[in-house]
Amino acid sequence: MKKIVRVGNVECGADKLFLIAGPCVVEDEKTMMDTAEFLVELSQKLDLPLIFKSSFQKDNRSSADFYSGPGIEKGLAILQKIKKQFKVPILTDIHYPDQIKAAAAVVDVIQIPAYLVMQTTLVVEAAKTGKVINLKHGQFLAPENMIKPVRKVEQAGNTNILVTERGYTFGYNDLIVDPRSFYHLRTTGYPVVFDVTHSIRKYGIPSSDPAGGSREFIPTLARAGVAAGIDGLFIEVHPDPTRALCDAASQKTGDH
Repeated sequence: MKKIVRVGNVECGADKLFLIAGPCVVEDEKTMMDTAEFLVELSQKLDLPLIFKSSFQKDNRSSADFYSGPGIEKGLAILQKIKKQFKVPILTDIHYPDQIKAAAAVVDVIQIPAYLVMQTTLVVEAAKTGKVINLKHGQFLAPENMIKPVRKVEQAGNTNILVTERGYTFGYNDLIVDPRSFYHLRTTGYPVVFDVTHSIRKYGIPSSDPAGGSREFIPTLARAGVAAGIDGLFIEVHPDPTRALCDAASQKTGDH
């Protein structure tokens, strides 16, 4: 039986689809507040429960010259303001064990990035907080092997887990979403999320370059995921995707 994981007022794994959305990386306060306001209004209009997401740091950018976020102190302060003003649960990434305590004091969901999902110390220390842990499917793991990081979280005494599909590749510059992965992730017993916007990234091409993502596939893949029975949809959102400081090419515009 699938576990229902509560994130604030959102019941992940219940009959109603939920949404995880927000800018890839925390930008200036106005951009963040405007995005949160838009998403909260959309959530209410569509009766689609919302978890707001953004990263105070993205330490896996393909170049040290690319924007990686404002850092933990400033980033968490902005996320805290969004949480307080809009009464919405918050999700953010962590990359190092020493970030966990500060993040757990603010956010409702601690996300383990796909590249780091097999890092035992990181996963276990995050799990010990008791917070909901979102495990992103590593690009290098067969989907059925996602049970391994799930077990690490469970062994730390935490069963508040989400598992997120975001495509499979290792060493190639394209991501492939195999619908069979939704089945394999479902066998973990936890709610399944589909990160549709990260799944259309083209690695090796800067995300600011329009060729850095096949955004025309976003609607098709999102519908396929919902039809396959996912519980939640993960979408990167920005007021002007072409000007986003991270993963601009991965976000849907009005032209697609």
